[in-house]
Amino acid sequence: MKDFSKRLKHLLYIGDDAAPEDEVLEGIVQGTSFSGAKLWILVLAIFVASLGLNTNSTAVIIGAMLISPLMGPIIGLGISVSINDFELLKRCMRNYFIATGFSVATATLYFLLTPIALAQSELLARTSPSFYDVLIALCGGLAGIIALSSKSQRSGNVIPGVAIATALMPPLCTVGFGLAIGNLAYALGALYLYIINTIFIALATFIGATFIIKFKKKSFVDKAREARVRHIITAITLITIIPAIWLTFGMVRQSVFEQRVEYFIQEELNFDHTQIVGKNLDYKSRSFSVMLIGQEVDSLKIKDAEGRLPYYSLNNVNMKVVQSAGSISEEEVKSMLAGELSKENQQKLVQINQTLKLEEQLSAYHEIEEYAKKIKVEMKALFPQVQQVSMGKGISTYSNDSISKDTATILIILESEKPLPKEETTKITEWLHARIPNQNLKINILP
Repeated sequence: MKDFSKRLKHLLYIGDDAAPEDEVLEGIVQGTSFSGAKLWILVLAIFVASLGLNTNSTAVIIGAMLISPLMGPIIGLGISVSINDFELLKRCMRNYFIATGFSVATATLYFLLTPIALAQSELLARTSPSFYDVLIALCGGLAGIIALSSKSQRSGNVIPGVAIATALMPPLCTVGFGLAIGNLAYALGALYLYIINTIFIALATFIGATFIIKFKKKSFVDKAREARVRHIITAITLITIIPAIWLTFGMVRQSVFEQRVEYFIQEELNFDHTQIVGKNLDYKSRSFSVMLIGQEVDSLKIKDAEGRLPYYSLNNVNMKVVQSAGSISEEEVKSMLAGELSKENQQKLVQINQTLKLEEQLSAYHEIEEYAKKIKVEMKALFPQVQQVSMGKGISTYSNDSISKDTATILIILESEKPLPKEETTKITEWLHARIPNQNLKINILP
């Protein structure tokens, strides 16, 4: 174990590849300022990102994140706290708010002017943070500070990769979109995501600079001033971090709830001859709705599934199952579930509806085929004067209607060599109605 520990420490040791500390700090400080060319690049990058979000183009959004200089002041915040540099902290905060303000103003202006005002999926994905966004920000921030402190990695693709992974620009653009259309829920949700990303990138930078790279702390001649600066930085850090950790704890609980519900739906509500076409999860009300389409499921089976909710740690969770045995429109599903269908579910719903319609038509023709086989033999024995029987599914059209109505009519045509007596035709008609019950029959007897 000792040899393994030594080998592991040697593999993880950064010292040989570490860049000079003064050089690293100088580069970080230069990256925190926002004026001139850098501010112009930020504004243009926001325009590009807004275009990408507006047109739902992932490639354009990634391109905008690559050219954005937003990471500079955020990494500077974490470094300034790590080395007790209050002046750098103030500078980073000032430039952070400048960059944020210009970004939101630019995005708002774009979405006020653009003729496309629809909320695409790329936009909607940035309206609420999740626990995974926190993990991405932490890992990205650590990767960023380690790369900046490395001789071999700081000129590579790590920082652009961190900018893409942590996705700082799309939430800012979504804030502008929410303000432009007057939807504060979008704006506040996206701003929340942006602030969460900022805090945890800065926190990861602080952890990396303090415990991995181990930057030297700034020394003060005046010890009283040093203590005061340390207290101020500690207070700012606590005021920022404690609410973020509390909110993150809430996101973790929500993610766990959603995962448990998804697992429950997958295991307990996948019945034979049915498909799940929509679901709506509500963590706040501790409830979820599921839309089933296909063969109707017995209410006892659904009740039995609901009784197994505690086995999935879903105590006191309300479950609602909406069923449709036939085809159903997207609007009906939305109203039943009280939630929007995803694009994937919309496509799935269309496919299921088409399949159900085809199955219904095929079933009707198979039914007619079975009737024809039985009637053929019996008709020959009972009514030998009838030479030919034709059966098919027909459409009834009425003169007072503007459109034809598919009434599932079975059209029967009987052919004989010479006209049949009225009594005989009445007898045949009554026999056919008795032989093919519960059907809308149209019988035509030809001489």
